[in-house]
Amino acid sequence: MNLTVKDAASLLQVSEKTIYRWIQKGILPAYRLQDQYRFIRGELLQWAAAHRVNASQDIFDDPNHEEFSSLSLSDSLERGGIYYRIEGKDKETVIKIAVHMLRLPEDVDRDVLYRAVLIRENLASTAIGNGIAVPHARYPVLRQFESPAVGLFFIDQPVDFAALDGLPVSAMFLVVSPTVKGHLQLLSRVFHLLRKSEFVRLLQDQSSREQILRMIRELEGQMERTGNAS
Repeated sequence: MNLTVKDAASLLQVSEKTIYRWIQKGILPAYRLQDQYRFIRGELLQWAAAHRVNASQDIFDDPNHEEFSSLSLSDSLERGGIYYRIEGKDKETVIKIAVHMLRLPEDVDRDVLYRAVLIRENLASTAIGNGIAVPHARYPVLRQFESPAVGLFFIDQPVDFAALDGLPVSAMFLVVSPTVKGHLQLLSRVFHLLRKSEFVRLLQDQSSREQILRMIRELEGQMERTGNAS
């Protein structure tokens, strides 16, 4: 929570006056500490994605995450799994199913994880538009495992996540990590990829596991070569 109003304005490519206006309207996630506002990079990432704000590329580059530069979304997704035809008529149900299907160590308390993800979801929808949502716990609550896991779930009958564009969600990433830094980095990578129209189309078409993982590896390779979202 170390980003200032000036930092947020720079990352979202707006004036500081606009940042204050958004805070006053209650539409921008911010925290008041000793009469000053502070922001969490991961929350700004998700907010920018959901509101289609043309954020600076720098929003994906956190200097505090250098030790996690080897974290791979494709590896985390292979670890967590890709699932099709998820049933459920509301977001609570599909999130609960996803939490219990995600490949995690046996001693993980999935009920605790579900409650943590739902608490975050109830703060503000994790739907970012185009029929895609990225539910996750606000902060990591599980430390029984060393490596993060990401699951991708295709919902049989799209459900309402209160997305800004009004579209129900048919594809859902679930991000779980034992560390805050790793958690934010994986969110950063997910949101970076969701900026790519070809990747969004792949999700909307509910393409095969092989196609999805291949494209993620290709896009991550491009990010590594250009030094983005590492």
